[in-house]
Amino acid sequence: MDTITCSKIKKMSPQLLVVNIDASIEFYTKQIGFDLDFRYEDFYAGVSKDGYSIHLKSGKPSFEERQNKLANDDLDIVFSIEGVEDLYSDFVSKSIQITQPLCDRPYGKEFYIADPDGYILAFLEEA
Repeated sequence: MDTITCSKIKKMSPQLLVVNIDASIEFYTKQIGFDLDFRYEDFYAGVSKDGYSIHLKSGKPSFEERQNKLANDDLDIVFSIEGVEDLYSDFVSKSIQITQPLCDRPYGKEFYIADPDGYILAFLEEA
């Protein structure tokens, strides 16, 4: 069997289609504390926190699919963090849409939020 040799992956940036790039930048920077790394005109931007980045691209994600994801609690991005209880309290005080309240799981504590386009973001503190 042949083995494929690959260079080391140095970074990975998921790309989310967003309806309103300004609203998404505002949410990720002002609401949940990411930094704006770059913005290309009105169609593309990158935000990051602690060396991890997300790219935002203007487009039209299917509203129906996003709504279905909210109903089914499908996750788009999971952040493994420290201080999940403090972060949860901070997000509640900012009236960020919580889709799954903070709860204990066998693997740790977690909660979910939704961004302006309905992407579900999980914040997990592993046990």
